[in-house]
Amino acid sequence: MALVAIIAALYAADVVFFAPFAFSPIIQVRVADALLPLSILFGAPAIVGLGIGVLVGNFFASPFGGVDVVGGTIANLVAASLAWIIGRRAFRGAWVSAIVVEIAVITFIVGSYLTLFVTFPIWLNWLGVMSGEIIAVGFGGYILLRAVDRVINRKFA
Repeated sequence: MALVAIIAALYAADVVFFAPFAFSPIIQVRVADALLPLSILFGAPAIVGLGIGVLVGNFFASPFGGVDVVGGTIANLVAASLAWIIGRRAFRGAWVSAIVVEIAVITFIVGSYLTLFVTFPIWLNWLGVMSGEIIAVGFGGYILLRAVDRVINRKFA
């Protein structure tokens, strides 16, 4: 339960604090999404925490209202769940594959519903969301995942 609360609070606080970057109409770099790969290590507690975090963060900070609250929550829950399923299979490249799936899911879901709010074509929304997700999840999330894994498993060499 504590892990759920910690991840939810971190995610929501990051969304609110970094709102100018998280809700940009062209490239959305959601710093909080760097927490998504933690679902690979922690499973259900991380998935639930991420879902609650995006729900709360989007409720307080999103300019896109209820669509973003619901759509963002669904996107994070699906992305984190798939990453956990893929990442726990322990094949070479599982973590990278899981992170790529997270980026793809967030890109497709969020980029698609953004067409309701911005006048850009859908492909440009996808490109903008994907660019930000590559930065946040692909780079930041992977680094965080490796660091947390090293601490948990005491791999300091």
